[in-house]
This record gives sequence, C-alpha cells and structure tokens, in this order.
Amino acid sequence: MNTTLISASELAARLDDPALVIVDCRHDLMNLAAGREGYAVGHIRNAVFADLETALSGAKAGADGQFRGRHPLPERAALIDTLRRWGIDDGTQVVAYDAHGGMFAARLWWLLRWVGHPAVAVLDGGLAAWQSQALPMTADVPARRRGAITERAPLVQTVSAGDVLANIGSGERTVIDARAPDRFRGENETIDPVGGHIPGARNRFFKDNLQADGRFKDAAQLKADFAPLVADPARAVMQCGSGVTACHNLLALEVAGMPGAALYPGSWSEWVADPSRPVSVGA
Repeated sequence: MNTTLISASELAARLDDPALVIVDCRHDLMNLAAGREGYAVGHIRNAVFADLETALSGAKAGADGQFRGRHPLPERAALIDTLRRWGIDDGTQVVAYDAHGGMFAARLWWLLRWVGHPAVAVLDGGLAAWQSQALPMTADVPARRRGAITERAPLVQTVSAGDVLANIGSGERTVIDARAPDRFRGENETIDPVGGHIPGARNRFFKDNLQADGRFKDAAQLKADFAPLVADPARAVMQCGSGVTACHNLLALEVAGMPGAALYPGSWSEWVADPSRPVSVGA
C-alpha cells in the first residue's frame, strides 16, 4: 500500500493492476477549463479525470447561507458517489497526479483520507516525471465499472473558522499558511478580496516542499524544514487560500513522519468573508 508518494517507475509497473485507480487532477485557478482540456489531449493510460471545482469541492454556501470558501469540502455522500463512479473499492490503491507539483493531487489525497481510505498516494514529480521517462499516455477515456468504496472513520482532522478565531486568543495551535510569501504579507493579492493573513499564522509556501525537479524533498529534509514551525503536529493547523494547497503541506508532513495536523478547509477565502474576523499584514 502506498499512502503518501509513489514514483513514476513504481506506478508504471502497476499500470494494469485491476486494484489500481489513477486520477488526473490537473487544474488552473485562472482557467477552469485547462485541466479537462489537458486531459482530453493526453493523460496517463487508464486515468480518470477529477475536476477541482465540481468533484473535489462542494457548494460555496452552506445550508445557513454562509460563504464556506472558494473550494469548500464536498458533502461526504457526494464524494463517496464520485469515488464509486471512478471504480474505487475499499481495497483500491488510488494514485493522484497533476502537472503542478502535487498542488491539486494532494487535495484528492487528503479527501480520500477524510472518508477513511488510506491507500492513496500522489505521483511524485507529477506528469513531468511520467513524461520524462516516455511512459504511456493516451487520449482514450477508460470505461470504469462502479466501485463500492464505503465511508469509514476519518483519518484526518479539520477545524472550523470558529476554532481558528478562538485560537488567536489561546495560541494553543500553530497555524501554518501555505500561500506564497507575498500573498501572506498582503501584497499582490489577485484571488481573494482582502490581502493579509490570519493573526498569529506562520508562512510555509507549499512549493518549498519540492526539489528543483518537482519531486518532494526527502523525509529528513522536510522534517528539518518543518521542525522550526511545527513543534507538535497534533496541535498544528494547515490553511491556505481555499483549503487546497494546505493539503500539500499536510502531505509533506506525512512524508516527514510528522502526522496529525488538522486542515482549516475554508482557509483565507472563508476567513475574510466575515469582516469582523481580524486580519494581519506584513511578515
């Protein structure tokens, strides 16, 4: 079972394994059609496509009408139905990939763990690593039988905006923001209506989890990177702009052998929807 990362060569060796489902998670926050268009041109053989906006996210407003962020979690029942449509069973090894260093694939990795499925890994180095070895690509869309994955107890933790707000006073948890440093400081904000960060949060840009070739740093290096920020993973909260790249930091922590941190799913986009919540700018 692969539960964090899988190499291109490992995946290639299992490409025809009936107990394997590969999911293409390519996406572009500025061009929402780009991922599906890229998949149509060519993808790893047998891969199905996951759209971040529809399959991997839920309604932006909750039952109470409150904004939940740009990419709120899907309803668990809807997610289970999607996973079944992709042919996923309780015993399926899932591999997620994208063309962005795991930026979007890590979201599916986390979501599967959220519904209690541990056998999910991200393709290390993504599509670039696969193509660098001239491994099989196709434009054919695979026919998938319906799977029978069942919902089980979550393997991950979440916190709410209220939890994060209460933490500003208590400081019991360490909040880590995965956005780029300039957005964290409140500069060059082009996605959300307000720039800045949650008071007391610390910055760990998700791209710093990667080597120059797009593969994740090794466990020892990631642990050394995170140790000054996260003294106790069980008391840490990962957030970002909308709950997507925070999952990249959660994956990196797992690779580093530092599991247990929680996700704030609504993240900055939900946080600033309520003008009464405090905002900090600068480093």
